[in-house]
Amino acid sequence: MSTVVRRILDLTVEEHTLTVPLVWSDPSDTRTIDVFAAVVSREGGEGLPHLVFLQGGPGFEAPRAFRSSTSPAWLDEALAHYRVVLLDQRGTGRSTPVGDADLERGSSAVSEYLTHLRADSIVRDCEAMREHLGTATWNVLGQSFGGFTTLAYLSTDASSLDHVFITGGLSTVDRHPDDVYALCYGKMRAASERYYRRFPEHRDAMARLVDLADAGRIALPDGEIVSVSRLRSIGSALGTNEGWQTLWSLLELDPASNAFRHDLMHAMPYSGRNPLYFAFHESSYASGHATRWSAERTEPEDFAADPTLFTGEHIRREWTETVPAFQPWREVALELAEFEWPRVYDAEAIAASGAVGAAAVYANDVYVPMEYSLETASLLPGVELWVTSEHEHNGLRSGPVLSRLIDLAHDRRIR
Repeated sequence: MSTVVRRILDLTVEEHTLTVPLVWSDPSDTRTIDVFAAVVSREGGEGLPHLVFLQGGPGFEAPRAFRSSTSPAWLDEALAHYRVVLLDQRGTGRSTPVGDADLERGSSAVSEYLTHLRADSIVRDCEAMREHLGTATWNVLGQSFGGFTTLAYLSTDASSLDHVFITGGLSTVDRHPDDVYALCYGKMRAASERYYRRFPEHRDAMARLVDLADAGRIALPDGEIVSVSRLRSIGSALGTNEGWQTLWSLLELDPASNAFRHDLMHAMPYSGRNPLYFAFHESSYASGHATRWSAERTEPEDFAADPTLFTGEHIRREWTETVPAFQPWREVALELAEFEWPRVYDAEAIAASGAVGAAAVYANDVYVPMEYSLETASLLPGVELWVTSEHEHNGLRSGPVLSRLIDLAHDRRIR
């Protein structure tokens, strides 16, 4: 293990790196990985309780602590109450990151390796870091997939958690991934129609782009020939507060321009920067199931018939053939799609956890459907629920969301 202390403007950042088992459940497996976390505090806040932040994804590292536009807006609010532990989840950032170089070991070896990067293993890493920091209990803030991981935490180690804060991350704990992705198509249908009611001329613009993509006439700077399904995935932006602006700006551009090709490349939700997010994505909803390209299989007929309808986090098998960044990961993705993922949640344990805190559920969430979030919330009577249409899935990026949840957790009279 190692610890480095840095001063970044008015923040103290303690950097901790632990070496932990890759396979927590099998002591005979001697493989290890590193897990990195930065513990951030303000001057005078060195004695505050810890709050571990669990990032969305899967496949993304925690944000870095700076006083700049790149620092998350919620961090200031969090630092008023806590020392914040920014944990890079295993396989990301400085926690033995997964990348293209790993593919040299062969697809089967990489696929097996990735099965050990799930939420239950992240919980074990968190427990190791908590013990390393010498704190008997701590608090958790789980955004999106980080909320899923918080539910896994409550399934096995609830006694380690004081307060839980969850934003857009109350996953279903027992439904099949097919149920989730089918419902998300309905959410995207509604989001698409809302967008076109505001900007009706953009439906024709999208239809023209669909024709170009179908003819293989949209080429990106990285060499990708954009398929119709990849083009439609720009709708993922509608899951964010400001995402409509991304679509509007893109659909106003000349498709032949450099600006369009570059902006389209950055508007699509999956990229080569985080291969885990693509190869591993559907597994986040698989508790006791194989996914077998769930999003692809559950596409409704009206979506197939009307390609101007945007999609969200609906990944497609064909991208392993058409997207240069994903082509090397094709065999890994195909193998993971057939893997029978063990259960990661225990509904009875969650209900018996006695968890207290607060959770934000976004009424129009196109990634984590409200209907299933409310089902899961019923298992957590001590977690105050805030259901809101003020924000989309990335609402945590606005400081007031965390402020509201902290107020709710500590004064249940607030509504």
